[in-house]
Amino acid sequence: MCFDLDSRPPIAPIAGGALDSRELHLTAGDGARARAFHARAAAPSGAGIVILPDVRGLHPYYEELALRFAEHAIDAIAIDYFARTAPNDERGEHFEHMPHVAQTTWAGISADVGAAAEEIRREGRVTSLFTIGFCFGGRNSYDCATLGLDLAGVIGFYGVPGGQGRNDAPVPIDAAAGYECPVLAIFGGADQGIPEEMRQAFERALTDAGVEHRIVVEPDAPHSFFDRKAAAFAEAADRAWTDTLQFIRSRTKTPASA
Repeated sequence: MCFDLDSRPPIAPIAGGALDSRELHLTAGDGARARAFHARAAAPSGAGIVILPDVRGLHPYYEELALRFAEHAIDAIAIDYFARTAPNDERGEHFEHMPHVAQTTWAGISADVGAAAEEIRREGRVTSLFTIGFCFGGRNSYDCATLGLDLAGVIGFYGVPGGQGRNDAPVPIDAAAGYECPVLAIFGGADQGIPEEMRQAFERALTDAGVEHRIVVEPDAPHSFFDRKAAAFAEAADRAWTDTLQFIRSRTKTPASA
């Protein structure tokens, strides 16, 4: 399991930083209509990011994360995974997410990410697009580097890079040779589900493929440490947020109008 429903990003809000936000539905190439949450920066930097949630889908953690990105001049859109199988958009405590996770496909997730990329680029504010994901979404975010979306980078927080996944998505270690953009992978050193050997195998695969990458391991942090409730790991969370912003800013093309 990744974040609880009452978890929130450990990022302090910036007053007046976000221009606006809205809920919307994205229509994917296969006709599925997935709920999304879009936050637009007051002073766009040219950066945009597609947020891929954990196994619970689009819940408040990711809506708040989109706002925090927008406050840092990064347009953000968070997506849901379950438009093809869930009867409605409710993702609260009574939503039984795991049966729907098992029915996700890489084709469906790819179509939803593609629709989000098209939407966030539609106004011409975004010159450099990234993806970020957490746990299940982290693994998916890595593999977005294979989708031909002209991404500036992909970011994963404790996305499992090896072994059997929850659907037919490519195994990142095996897919690394097809990655088309830089990778930032952030792990907790105390995450028993992602052992050191697996992290090292992912780094070797990226190195062998000539993919620019940075692997960050917070030594004592567990899985899901990027959580306001995880006060014991606040410093690790702060470093991870700084690493994320630096990765994005260093790879963002300034808009021509800036």
